Amino acid sequence: MPGPSAEVAISPLEKTSEEGSALKDLVIITGFSGAGKSTAMNVFEDAGYFCVDNLPPRLIGSLIELFVHAGSKVERAAIVSDVRGGEYFDALLTVLDDLRSRELRHRVLFLDADEQTLRNRYQETRRRHPLAGEGSVTDGIAAERLQLEPLKERADLVIDTTELSSPALRARLVEAFLGAERATKLAVTFASFGFKHGPLRDADLLIDVRFLANPHYEPDLRVLDGTDPRIVEFIDGDGRLTELYALLEPLLDFLLVQYVGEGKAHLLIAIGCTGGRHRSVAVVEHLAERYARSEDVHVQVAHRDVARATTDG
Repeated sequence: MPGPSAEVAISPLEKTSEEGSALKDLVIITGFSGAGKSTAMNVFEDAGYFCVDNLPPRLIGSLIELFVHAGSKVERAAIVSDVRGGEYFDALLTVLDDLRSRELRHRVLFLDADEQTLRNRYQETRRRHPLAGEGSVTDGIAAERLQLEPLKERADLVIDTTELSSPALRARLVEAFLGAERATKLAVTFASFGFKHGPLRDADLLIDVRFLANPHYEPDLRVLDGTDPRIVEFIDGDGRLTELYALLEPLLDFLLVQYVGEGKAHLLIAIGCTGGRHRSVAVVEHLAERYARSEDVHVQVAHRDVARATTDG
């Protein structure tokens, strides 16, 4: 394997000796507790990797056996393994040796930081260092450094996160592992839903449009949904829909640029009305059409409740 480098991008896994394997890229993430491994895992997860956190080294081999099985559909995987797994570096070094002997190409990411930075991060989060035992965080960091040194020497990429913010680390990882083009492409999902059927989980932004005129109370319109121009015309009969767009679109224009700059990979914007059939659907369709013209985002649409019975209101 090549020696450590913090400057060059690393080519992904090109092939394996396992016939029928779908696995194209395997990244093993390790390093110091508090150095940014959770941020790194989120980067790969946002990029569509199958991610596993806190996997003991002795279980990595078994998981990889599943990945390279002819029936596996896992093409890209990232595994976080660190001292939380117990008997650590000996077992992980053995795993790396096994991967090399089987000609399973892989990449090892090692995240580092100076002692003061690691200590400060633990004080900010009030977490207990996994190797501190009855001692201090400083003792835990010292013990961890001794264990991790052999792994650092085996890493393909070493990143010192001492001076890096989370967005800066995300950008560095995207550039090194995923390609520079992934740094500026934000996947935005506009999703409609009905509050009476429960909130939409995991929304990053939620807009309540129940103040708009409700077509449900018009018998001729009730059976239609928000994709129909007649619904849009009714909702905007008093001008409030147009006024909403005049306020909402500049806000989204501003926010999307900020999220791209932060290195965010996916944004879920939820639009809710009462039943999720009319007003929220119309707004989602409008926003999706508008932002689909942007070169900086990839737009997806989801209508959770549009197919529900028209009696839902």
